[in-house]
Amino acid sequence: LKYDNKSHGSPHKINSDLFWEDLLTFRRNKGLSGHAEMEGKTLFLKFNTGPSGHGSPAAAGQALALKRAGAGQVRVFAFEGEAGLSAGASHETKNSAWGLGLDNLYYVVDWNDFGIDDHPVSRVIHGTPEDWFRPYGWRVFAAPDGNEWGSVTRAILAMVEGPNPERVPSVAYLRTRKGRGYLKYDNKSHGSPHKINSDLFWETKRPFAERYGVQFEGFGQPAPKDPEALQAQFRANLKAVIDVLHRDRELVDYLADRLLELAEAVPEHLSTFRLDTSRNPLLDERLYDYRNYPADLYVPPGTKEANRVALRRFGAWVNTFGAEEYGRPIFLACSADLAESTNIIGFAEGWGDFPGWGWYDREHNPEGVLLPQEITEFANAGIMAGIASVNFSENPFEEFQGFWGACSTYGAFVYLKYGLMRLYSQMAQDCQLKLGKILWVAGHSGPETAEDSRTHFGIFSPGVTQLFPQGQVIDLHPWEYNEVPVVLGAALRLNVPIVALHLTRPPIEIPDRAALGVPSHFEAARGAYIIRDYRPDRPPMGTVIVQGTSSTANLLKVLPDLDREGLNVKIVAAISPELFRLQPREYRERVLSDVDWVDSMCITNRALRLMHDWLHNKVAEEYSLSSDWDNRWRTGGTVEELLAEAHLTPDWILRGIERFVRERRERLKRLQDVVNAACSR
Repeated sequence: LKYDNKSHGSPHKINSDLFWEDLLTFRRNKGLSGHAEMEGKTLFLKFNTGPSGHGSPAAAGQALALKRAGAGQVRVFAFEGEAGLSAGASHETKNSAWGLGLDNLYYVVDWNDFGIDDHPVSRVIHGTPEDWFRPYGWRVFAAPDGNEWGSVTRAILAMVEGPNPERVPSVAYLRTRKGRGYLKYDNKSHGSPHKINSDLFWETKRPFAERYGVQFEGFGQPAPKDPEALQAQFRANLKAVIDVLHRDRELVDYLADRLLELAEAVPEHLSTFRLDTSRNPLLDERLYDYRNYPADLYVPPGTKEANRVALRRFGAWVNTFGAEEYGRPIFLACSADLAESTNIIGFAEGWGDFPGWGWYDREHNPEGVLLPQEITEFANAGIMAGIASVNFSENPFEEFQGFWGACSTYGAFVYLKYGLMRLYSQMAQDCQLKLGKILWVAGHSGPETAEDSRTHFGIFSPGVTQLFPQGQVIDLHPWEYNEVPVVLGAALRLNVPIVALHLTRPPIEIPDRAALGVPSHFEAARGAYIIRDYRPDRPPMGTVIVQGTSSTANLLKVLPDLDREGLNVKIVAAISPELFRLQPREYRERVLSDVDWVDSMCITNRALRLMHDWLHNKVAEEYSLSSDWDNRWRTGGTVEELLAEAHLTPDWILRGIERFVRERRERLKRLQDVVNAACSR
């Protein structure tokens, strides 16, 4: 306004300056989004907006990241309406924000009593914002007239500047009426624009025109039929609005000078800031060099251990590495009251002489890394997304400096985390600022969670980690303990925002790979490797692709039977389709050529449809083995009983491979006949 300067304000050649002309492409492709996002010209927003309730836990996560870094003086403001507050995420966040002592989190609530449908919110939800926040331990402030500047200013200043000795989050609610000045009120105003150049459309412009002496082009007239003429009229009328400010040079000078004054008042550095951003631990290759991790991070053959325990030990080592080398943790973590059960507690524990960062406590251990959370899977995912979106780097367009997040629950319940993971993935794709990573742990997956019965089995629901664009999530399925640190190191090195780690509960015996002729656990970093190749003295009889803990462990038990019965199959361990796609073509062809793949079957402890990355064709599906082999939910019992019910015991696996080999000619002929028929049409 003051300088009429249209040059890019960013030194990073990112077009983030927002001008009135950008309204010309509002809600158009490549224009301003209908729900604003943290990218481009709306980078001043710090999370993608729109899905009701989703922003609340992310705001809490950002506030926590700031406090944990020693920047608690930086305030996070979250704007919400009462309909958005009805979402369960808001309930979870209100509890979590109090428990974490987020005194730098400030809600501003637009209380207008309407959402989208016809009924008032007050006919569904009892009480007022006072009732919705104060019982959660929050400070509450009110603006009785949310349409009046004075009332709003007093409420927000009291909230921000008032005493907060208990260091709790705060909220100011503003009593408003939805649709003010729009001549459509309450829910009828939501997402329902007036028809262009209609009588009501022009009536909403009349008060402004009369007050400021503005002559709108085409005022009171129908819209031009020619699209270019309509766009020109729109531009002219937007310019008429901005020219009102241009004419008042005294106001322009005041606004510009005041904004500069406020900007200059923001300190460059905080004395309480704990992170040394002159060094970036996330760029240290030692974090990812799994071949040179401490020897005792791995266990010797013959040890009986669950793969989830490897997460615990990796977490202890990685955050100890951060402490000893950089004076800070790498990960902040939380779980849905399952920290020890899913072994994510390791991030709080020590390694060697380091005692560990411990549990976070708002009073007694504000430097802790494991957040105390109850059964709040949705909020946990959002808090981690918020944490990972706060970049403390002095060059935030080039590198991420901050905390990575990790959260866990049962594999059966990982769908509760999908909403925020989806938003975070979208942010990471298009946000020009560099964002951090989230480790999404699907613990206790598969029928191996036997004794908890089918309500807790992760057989179908873990597939939600695949519902992203290819390559934007790294899905990891290490089947035994020693593969876990390997695949974590390989995946975390990549420029991908979300890593999904699938783990199981029961301990299994770590195989003697050398004795079995199986490649080292380090090969898991390649996403797939050959457990057993074709015997050169016999004709090939097909490829078996195996994924999962018990399915792989039990397949290894029948290797001698395969040799004894002359079943010359190639066996491939399927660890991560994303890591496998990143391997050189020569390696991929050697492990799983097109010829191998067309002549293949799969074995998995999960649902067969979740093997779509590895399944080649419908005939292969018929011969594959999976926990849903009969299209029924499994029941419950001991691990042995459930594996028998799932047809994944050694005996069932051997029978499945025998059938696969015995009917090889028939199944390949079916494929050949279909191809021949298609070619002859």
